[in-house]
Amino acid sequence: MTAAAPRPRVLVVDDDPGVRYTLREILESEGLEVVEASDGADALAAFDAAPVPLVVSDLRMPRLDGMQLLRELQARTPPPRVVLITAHGSERQAVDAMKAGAFDYFKKPFETDDLLAVVRRAVEAVRLTHENEVLQGELVLARSMVFASDAMRRLAVLVARVAPKDVTVLVTGESGTGKERVAEALVRGSHRADRAFVRFNCAALSPELAEAELFGHARGAFTGAIRARPGLFGEADGGTILLDEVGELAPNAQAKLLRVLQEGEVRPVGEERARKVDVRVIAATHRDLEERVRAGAFREDLFYRLNVVQLRIPPLRERPEDVPVLARFFLERFAEQFGVSPLVVPPGLLDRLAAHPWPGNVRELENALEGLVALSPPDGLDLSLLPGAAPAGGAAPQPAGAPLPLRQRVEAYERGLIVEALRAARGNRSEAARRLGVSRVTLHDKLRKYGLGGGDEEPERGG
Repeated sequence: MTAAAPRPRVLVVDDDPGVRYTLREILESEGLEVVEASDGADALAAFDAAPVPLVVSDLRMPRLDGMQLLRELQARTPPPRVVLITAHGSERQAVDAMKAGAFDYFKKPFETDDLLAVVRRAVEAVRLTHENEVLQGELVLARSMVFASDAMRRLAVLVARVAPKDVTVLVTGESGTGKERVAEALVRGSHRADRAFVRFNCAALSPELAEAELFGHARGAFTGAIRARPGLFGEADGGTILLDEVGELAPNAQAKLLRVLQEGEVRPVGEERARKVDVRVIAATHRDLEERVRAGAFREDLFYRLNVVQLRIPPLRERPEDVPVLARFFLERFAEQFGVSPLVVPPGLLDRLAAHPWPGNVRELENALEGLVALSPPDGLDLSLLPGAAPAGGAAPQPAGAPLPLRQRVEAYERGLIVEALRAARGNRSEAARRLGVSRVTLHDKLRKYGLGGGDEEPERGG
């Protein structure tokens, strides 16, 4: 199901107030929201301040005429549909306008029916374009993320628009919202999809090592540099690099990154000469970079170079309608992973999850449901394991959404393998033990450990 198209807005441009009044009355009767401008220059300013999908403009106007306005609007992204009003005897100009990208035209003085016929076609074209953008966006983003909210559908449209364009993108959002997933969608939708995609966490290494890792180094440039390395920008040449937590980048590395964005050049540590690279940069951060700029921790010029297009991922608390679909997805995934499918979702579970604030966002929800499935008994989910619930048996609670400790992950996975082996062996324990590569005694101990009916010996079936 796609998001409904908003009420169409149309910008009416004419230097005659009487014509503007008439057009407003007719278009508003069609359910359109009308904005007015008295000439092309004012129209362009109004459009840049608040873009509209449809423009109805006179051809002859002072300052900036209809043809000039059309050309300017065609350069905007995305361009609106433009319908021009032509004077009697100016059919040649109308043909030229259509060749320049105008959607259609009608003649002045105009009949209401003629005007409405043209405008209705334009509105329908706007509607179809909107629906197509939403579908294309969902196709691109849905391969990386699960969502149902209008907020994420709007983000999907923007991802689909910007992915094919070779432009720097800054992905912002709180920790755990899925910034890396959005970056993956941008790469898949680009013409660099079949080229290298390199990822780097700017907070993972010391400033010196981060600089060498990103931009490469000469042999002997520092202690331990036994051979030259091209760096991650060199490895990503022709492809894309994701700079995660870019707000943590050290000042020296910020200066070098700025040179990459401005000049398309990198200079490895210890080398005098720079070399050209062709890399699309996607940066991600949970920080407020403008605040970092004001604090002197981040270069202002670099911020503007990174912030060509900004995509903000809303936190989960702003889109609670996504929680149930995410929860079902994670429950099914972990049930299959741990061998406890089919899994029955208890009544009220999804509502309870949707009511939780999830400060750690999607990552917290995922970790919480992994723990719920892994630690619950085989006969059903133990809801006392959810965040905010009182721990069963006086056990110390896990932090809400904390990743499972390694031991519990291993045990959950082992239990899943045992359940799958028993299922494949139709309950025959000897056959299940053979499939698992363990002795029957070992399998019996594991069954008892995981509460899988291993406490008493049972006769073999089918053996």
